[in-house]
Amino acid sequence: MSSSSVITPEDVLESLMNDGTIDALRLKIINQLKANEELKSTTIKMAEESKVLNTPGAEKQTKRELFDALRQELEGPVLEKASKSVWELILEKDGLGKEINETVERVFYRLSGREPPLFSSSNVENQMVVEKETETKETSSSNTEAKKRSLSEVNHSEVTVRKKKQGDSSNDHVTP
Repeated sequence: MSSSSVITPEDVLESLMNDGTIDALRLKIINQLKANEELKSTTIKMAEESKVLNTPGAEKQTKRELFDALRQELEGPVLEKASKSVWELILEKDGLGKEINETVERVFYRLSGREPPLFSSSNVENQMVVEKETETKETSSSNTEAKKRSLSEVNHSEVTVRKKKQGDSSNDHVTP
């Protein structure tokens, strides 16, 4: 694509789908969902408290009947919780959310033929945090340093040093 054509979200998505990036991101999301202990425990608790399993005579049903009934009862609520977890992963400022954002930006710039900015939107936020931390450290360390000298004090000391270097020690005190 030339740099004069407009890059649409569909163009970026098509590129991500064609190069396998979407599949890789999907796999990462699935693996993080599988590792989500809170989601696991919530699902187990929902199954343990299900009406299907706690109904008298449930033990007489076949596994298939129980599974179908459990699925009908819990599929909606479990998928809703899983969906919320996926959106949290996608929208997080760090981790997978950041990776998705940076990947989309990189593909957009590649398709448009433009160079990415030195600082992407996520990098700008990170840079601002680093600068703020540095500023805070500098402020706290300057509190322990010697008092800053005024311009007249600096000029006075420079004149005194110059005079001493020239050998004029008779006039150590020079007023600015």
